[in-house]
Amino acid sequence: MSEQAWPVRLTVVPYVLLACITAVTIVIKREQPGSLAVDLVLCALIALWTLGMFTLRPAWRTRTRPMGIFIAGFVLLLAVLVVRDPWFGFLTPAGYFYTFILLSWPVELIGIGSVAVIAGWAQSYDIPKTEVLGLLGCAAVIGVNVAGMCLAAWLGRRGDVLSQQRQDAVDALTVTNRRLEATLAENVDLHEQLLTQAREAGVIDERQRMAREIHDTLAQGLTGIVTQLQAAEHADDWRRHVSTAVGLARESLTEARRSVHALRPQPLQSATLSEAIADVVRRWSALHGTDVRLTTTGTPRVMTPEAESTLLRATQEALVNVAKYAQATRVGVTLSYMAKEVALDVRDDGVGFDPSRSTSSEAGGFGLVAMRQRVEALNGTLSVESEPGLGTAISATVPISGASA
Repeated sequence: MSEQAWPVRLTVVPYVLLACITAVTIVIKREQPGSLAVDLVLCALIALWTLGMFTLRPAWRTRTRPMGIFIAGFVLLLAVLVVRDPWFGFLTPAGYFYTFILLSWPVELIGIGSVAVIAGWAQSYDIPKTEVLGLLGCAAVIGVNVAGMCLAAWLGRRGDVLSQQRQDAVDALTVTNRRLEATLAENVDLHEQLLTQAREAGVIDERQRMAREIHDTLAQGLTGIVTQLQAAEHADDWRRHVSTAVGLARESLTEARRSVHALRPQPLQSATLSEAIADVVRRWSALHGTDVRLTTTGTPRVMTPEAESTLLRATQEALVNVAKYAQATRVGVTLSYMAKEVALDVRDDGVGFDPSRSTSSEAGGFGLVAMRQRVEALNGTLSVESEPGLGTAISATVPISGASA
């Protein structure tokens, strides 16, 4: 029964049935004034009970205890009426309405069973109850009523449970959909943030790469050119210094173009790492007139282009720093191939410095920063050891795989 039908069936139908049955009683018992008076009093009592306990008490309709008392009184009065006059059994639908709607499970079964007993008694009123067969027939009628109505109550309860479960599932699905929509909206925002961060990170990485490449190519080349031109001002063989400066300019220009296109350094295009480092050491020694000893240990291993470029640039930067700051007379370069990594060590006997007090304008400036960025980008390590007056040692170690961090 829909919620819209409940007020009509509970507040109107019982009174209509009671009025009709009362009218029938007056017609049937008009010649029995004593019995009719008792029936009319009982009809008035059940009407007043219903009016006072239910119709005029809407606030009580959702409370279990008051409704239990109301239905118990209603059933008791109805039972008295049915025992007196079986046609009052037509009022049992009102009792079913009240018990089905107002009582909670499983108390509902007690109310349904009680009303069903009254209905069965009314239906079997004409069966003689002085014989065994009559008693069995009466019991069968009452049993059929009780079993049928209790089964209907159970099916109704089962339907309510399934309906509530479906409603709970729909509500849960609705909540899940709302959460999913909120999550999708958050994911869209996060995706946009990640894209923005990725673009910013890409820009920063590219700027850092260009800064390192400019420092390793143009800055180092220009430093060498300036050094050669300054030497040419006071040298008799100035043409040699100028020629060396021109060569440095061409090499720097070539390396700058390769850096723009993110290509490997020129020395590594046609030589192994150890050969490229040997060429850098030889040319640096000839340019600055400083003795350099190159040592290679271990068995040369295949490395990624990024790892080879990093070690070559580290060699160039370390030698540039020696020339600019160390005032060294001897330099040692060691390339060590180990089982899982390759180490590059550059040592000099120069003036040294205090690494804990160095700034960006000292000890190679941006060069050491760029060197460390290159090495750590490959999951490698860079260490600098130096003391004033005791020289400097720079060690760069990268894994053989050269995996990016």
